[in-house]
Amino acid sequence: MLLELAGAAALAVWLYLLLGRGGFWRMPDAPPEAALPAPAPSVVAVIPARNEVLLVARAVGSLARQAYPGEFHMVLVDDDSTDGTAAAARAAVPAELLDVVQAGPVPAGWTGKLWAASEGIRAAQPLQAQYLLLTDADIVHPPRNLSALVARAASGGYDMVSLMATLECRTFAERALIPAFVFFFFMLYPPAWISSPRRKTAAAAGGCILIRSRMLERLGGMAAIRGQVIDDCALARAVRRQGGRVWLGLSSGTRSVRGYATWGEIGRMISRSAFAQLHHSVWLLIGTVLGLALAYLAPPVLAIVARRPAAALGACGWLLMSVAYFPALRFYRRSPLWAPLLPAVAAFYLGATIHSALCYWRGKGGMWKGRAQDGARRIEPI
Repeated sequence: MLLELAGAAALAVWLYLLLGRGGFWRMPDAPPEAALPAPAPSVVAVIPARNEVLLVARAVGSLARQAYPGEFHMVLVDDDSTDGTAAAARAAVPAELLDVVQAGPVPAGWTGKLWAASEGIRAAQPLQAQYLLLTDADIVHPPRNLSALVARAASGGYDMVSLMATLECRTFAERALIPAFVFFFFMLYPPAWISSPRRKTAAAAGGCILIRSRMLERLGGMAAIRGQVIDDCALARAVRRQGGRVWLGLSSGTRSVRGYATWGEIGRMISRSAFAQLHHSVWLLIGTVLGLALAYLAPPVLAIVARRPAAALGACGWLLMSVAYFPALRFYRRSPLWAPLLPAVAAFYLGATIHSALCYWRGKGGMWKGRAQDGARRIEPI
């Protein structure tokens, strides 16, 4: 009887996820842009960069090639790099398009990236841009990306629009794990719910965020979220609290060129923020372990080892899980044969979440570029 209940519960979970959670699993590419307002609003891109010499030229170069009819400028914030990041950025684009500023020491209570972004926003203030494009040093933008972002914000009345960039998916580890990263993110934050004024859901993808300058000023700038590890979602929530509207979409043309070639690199990428997503709560961690076990692990286990009717219920749940995962695989041009392996992928993500909690308790959570930005004992930069 217990196995039948577990199978029925898992099946109910997947019926809800498929039918009742905003169609998050469909993974549509961002629709075509609307018309730009005339004249086109002014925009400044702020790009925090720490030891990004291998990637930054491609990122700023893609921004320099934007087919945007309005005023556009870039501010790159060199966050204590030791590898020539600033020189690589300057060499990649015309000098009149780019200012490079040096970030000061990270104050207590700030994460490094948010402090660097704040320094860049402060440097951009004299330009009085109507919008700020907050983007990362590993993001390559297609030529009309800025126009599409501004057009969407203006036509939809959004104060913040964001695109989930397509991640590298070349190595075996990336092919196995990266499509699920977007799948799980959209499961937590269905884009249809984010854009709906009837919902309180708020999230963004930190690699590509366009925000109205007046809105950012109204919420108090980056200081309002200065200690947040998951800064993109925290910024989206702050905008919603101020009565602003938020939109999030998926983009095949906007690409991250940062590779996570190995299982360990991907595990550390997940671990960096997983426990922060659970608000550092032991109870939420326990609930997550139990919930993932029920939703992802129980169906294949029951389908393989249990007797009827538990096996049938498990098989149905496993089938629905695979159906839900297929669009994410299609977006990343992966074979649908990967779909039944989602339980194994979920087990990997579960392990990374537990590792995230352990790192937090050791004071080494949120480790990025030599900084531990999330931990019971915050570690100083090294």
